[in-house]
Amino acid sequence: MEGMKRYNGKAIYKGIAIGTIKLMEKSKNDTSLRKIEDAEAEIARYNEARDEAVRQLQDIYKKAVEEVGAEAAAIFDMQSMLIGDDDFTDSVYSTIRDNMANAEYAVHESGETISKIFSQMEDEYMRARSADIKDIADRIVTILCSNGSGKESAGAGGKSILCADDLTPAETVALDKSAVLAFVTKYGSSQSHTAILARTMNIPALAGIAVDAEWNGKLAVVDGFAGELIIEPDAETLAEKEKLMKASLEKLAILQQLKGKESVTRDGRKINVYANIGSVADADAAIDNDAEGIGLFRSEFLYLGRHTYPTEEEQFVAYKNVARKMKGKKVIIRTLDIGADKQADYFNLEKEDNPAMGFRAIRICLDRPDLFRTQLRAIYRASAFGTIAIMYPMIISVDEVRRIKKISADVCYSLNKENIPYGNVEQGIMIETPAAVMMSEELAQEVDFFSIGTNDLTQYTLAIDRQNAKLEPFYDAHHPAVLREIEMTVKNGHKHGCWVGICGELGGDIELTEKFVEMGVDELSVSPSRILAIRDKIRSI
Repeated sequence: MEGMKRYNGKAIYKGIAIGTIKLMEKSKNDTSLRKIEDAEAEIARYNEARDEAVRQLQDIYKKAVEEVGAEAAAIFDMQSMLIGDDDFTDSVYSTIRDNMANAEYAVHESGETISKIFSQMEDEYMRARSADIKDIADRIVTILCSNGSGKESAGAGGKSILCADDLTPAETVALDKSAVLAFVTKYGSSQSHTAILARTMNIPALAGIAVDAEWNGKLAVVDGFAGELIIEPDAETLAEKEKLMKASLEKLAILQQLKGKESVTRDGRKINVYANIGSVADADAAIDNDAEGIGLFRSEFLYLGRHTYPTEEEQFVAYKNVARKMKGKKVIIRTLDIGADKQADYFNLEKEDNPAMGFRAIRICLDRPDLFRTQLRAIYRASAFGTIAIMYPMIISVDEVRRIKKISADVCYSLNKENIPYGNVEQGIMIETPAAVMMSEELAQEVDFFSIGTNDLTQYTLAIDRQNAKLEPFYDAHHPAVLREIEMTVKNGHKHGCWVGICGELGGDIELTEKFVEMGVDELSVSPSRILAIRDKIRSI
């Protein structure tokens, strides 16, 4: 291959990296069929490898919690549960016994068969499990082939751009971030587990580019803004990209100077810029980026990656720790939003054809009031240690809010009887259904604040599953209908003394910041890494 070459891919994380390419070579496992003499001994060998795979995933989970937070790390606990799935286990056992086959063959064949079944399902969440089945099958096979080691070996050795056909979530977490400038893969989408981890870890990344072995050791540019990989850039292109990279880094440095300053427009209007977090550890990132509060604390991280419901005490400690870390700044805790794309086996939720519109979030809480009261007690108790507000997801009616307020009042009554202190807790709801938008004037008379969840609101308004790649040409995050819904919600909220924020992805979309300010939005809650950029934009308006 001679001269400069350009390849277009899907940007997973925007940023620019310049360096030499290092190909990640994965060892090939032998999964060919070999006849065995003793099926039960082979099953015992499989069971031992399966147990080792669970141990490895538990170790990776612990490392991931430290690196990317509990919510993103839940991938690995979910994979360890999938290993124990009866269908998978039965398939391996029967393949060994029926064919007198070696365990490597049985695991590989079972993984391929079950993965294919998942990939053909209509539900996007279930289709995504196809890759997880392949991951766990590959892990078990690797352990079988290496007599039990099977450890991750994704280190890049010196600062380089890592290229591979694919990276599993475990391999992504195993990367030495100080040695990896960026990574490029052939497979994967912007919504895959690996992509989410890359964004959380702030590693520039591209997907959808067929990796060529000849690239190894060659100078390259990964441009996450343009979604482009350039191999052997010429002097002019290299200078241009170095200039862009320098400008990007300088912009980051300028944004750092905004720490400690208010998010105020040039004509004196204050907009609160809060952070979205998914775990107690994420509060540190919010503080590092000078968040003015926490606008969305996803409490479901406490419920994921475990086998039993979290106790009141476990929840209380988590909420209290975040409240203390924020030192009096507002912390808005969203009550349990399980269901749809977030599952926990011990909830015993029935399979649904359309889980995004099914039994989820506040619907589960109102159906299981004891579960709901436990969480509310923990939140109220934690409110004695900071400024805490409660936010309820997936609201569609005034009746729901009144039922919630009744349960909340009962919780406060019980705490008073027990002489347990709690603070003055604001009550708010998420506006993420068209029904809530249309009822926003009536709902505003029941609560203290609204927070608009633009991810689900856009999905429900446009009738588009935003994780379905086939629908990307039809998906418009800036659709006029969605913007009108936001404006209507702000207007109706203010009419009855409700402050209104945005906590979905649009809140961090700098192209819309000025429009949101014009609409009268009071608060924008964004990922910690977006806080200073949004503050900078607000201060220019």
